Amino acid sequence: MLSRMSQPAKLALEDGTVFTGVSIGAAGEVDGEVCFNTSMTGYQEILTDPSYRGQIVTMTCPQIGNYGVNTEDLESPRPHLAGFVVREHSRVRSNFRAEASLSQFLKDCGVVAIESIDTRALVRRIRAQGAMRGVLSTEDMDDTRLVAKALASPGLVGRDLVREVVPNESSAWRESVSPWTYLGKAESAKWKAKDTKAPHVVALDFGMKWNIPRHLYARGCQVTVLPGTAHAEEVLAHEPDGVFLSNGPGDPEPLDYAINTIGALLGKQPIFGICLGHQLLALACGAKTFKMKFGHRGANQPVQRLVDGTVEITSQNHGFAVDEDTLPAVLEVTHRSLNDNTIEGVRHLQYEAFSVQYHPESSAGPHDSHYLFEEFLEGLSAGS
Repeated sequence: MLSRMSQPAKLALEDGTVFTGVSIGAAGEVDGEVCFNTSMTGYQEILTDPSYRGQIVTMTCPQIGNYGVNTEDLESPRPHLAGFVVREHSRVRSNFRAEASLSQFLKDCGVVAIESIDTRALVRRIRAQGAMRGVLSTEDMDDTRLVAKALASPGLVGRDLVREVVPNESSAWRESVSPWTYLGKAESAKWKAKDTKAPHVVALDFGMKWNIPRHLYARGCQVTVLPGTAHAEEVLAHEPDGVFLSNGPGDPEPLDYAINTIGALLGKQPIFGICLGHQLLALACGAKTFKMKFGHRGANQPVQRLVDGTVEITSQNHGFAVDEDTLPAVLEVTHRSLNDNTIEGVRHLQYEAFSVQYHPESSAGPHDSHYLFEEFLEGLSAGS
């Protein structure tokens, strides 16, 4: 039962299902695509990942928030997701790094959030029927109206959500990874050759998680961040040794400006793409993408590296994937999902360009895929 101090909240899906719970965030009403993430940790990174723009994120772990939040683990200046759903949020934060509680963070950042609903039933419905449009509200408690609003929500397909999260201007990145991050042999892999300048990487920011440029900087790169709307001429004017294509939200196919820029950069400098950057590289080479039933979101996704059969446990967040039937001959598949066999990585056969669908910076998540940053650096070294 709700206490007299509790603020009721409701989550309505387009199929007519309505969940009633308790607000743990800001008051308000939001709409978006309802999806789920299977990570047990990393909720703060999920909240501040710009790739979740336009989505109401459900956590499958039954309790979220027990280690609080802190400024060091932010992946962008603020949350970008539409709403947040948990079974139970922890009212006690037990971590010496914690600076605030999850609930206080949600309220301070204006995130509408709900707890005390059956998240297992919600996730089972999404897995059976696919990601659905929904409305999360603390203001309107009428089920019929809420379902109608969910049906009227625009969804993700065909929308350019990148323009809502890209930075307004270019910047020089000067922050390394957290001292808590294990880099293995890369810990000492700074650009040490006395007769070689530090490689300059231009990162096209389509909604980039901050831990990506942190990894590049930690490995000795000079990193310049440009808005993902930048043209190829703007990128090349910075005289980069390599170009990075970041993650970002939503459907990649409407992003003609990014696809054209990447196409113009191919063969000019080495390219490395992650997540949306992977999809955009494939599109620039002539492939197509498709919307997945419910996507891959979590820090426990198994991927096989085809060159030697190694299995990597990866962090992922995507609802679109590259359509293998449309893959051009200039791209070879390098990685596959062991859950559904979808493409998780490609490499260009003519130019120095490769990409992965998952997140090797893995914040939070496993560190199996950190080697990809070294592969990118080796390509820069070979081309310098």
